[in-house]
Amino acid sequence: MDTIEQYIHQFPKDVQDILNKIRMIILTIAPDSEEGFAYGMPSYKTHKKPLVYFAAFKKHIGFYATPTGHSKFKAELSVFKQGKGSVQFPLDKPMPYDLISRIVQFRKDENSKLAKG
Repeated sequence: MDTIEQYIHQFPKDVQDILNKIRMIILTIAPDSEEGFAYGMPSYKTHKKPLVYFAAFKKHIGFYATPTGHSKFKAELSVFKQGKGSVQFPLDKPMPYDLISRIVQFRKDENSKLAKG
């Protein structure tokens, strides 16, 4: 994929809407983030460090906020299927946009603190 827009456009309209909303959450909270691709999915960096990644799959949205982003919100994420540094938000359930926003904010703040030393 060359652009995030191309990546998003390959999915059905309802999934595109979800991906676009997640992208806008990230860009609103971290407008200085660098958009790119890593591991074949949209990725975002602040201070040259990974912020978050996301990807669409057949039945879920994968959201990747590194292990620290997931450990901080462990209790709230416990209702979702998870892996180390990843969580699956099912497409047949309401998307937890507020939780995504709080995770992105946490990761942005964490990267800022690390950059300041």
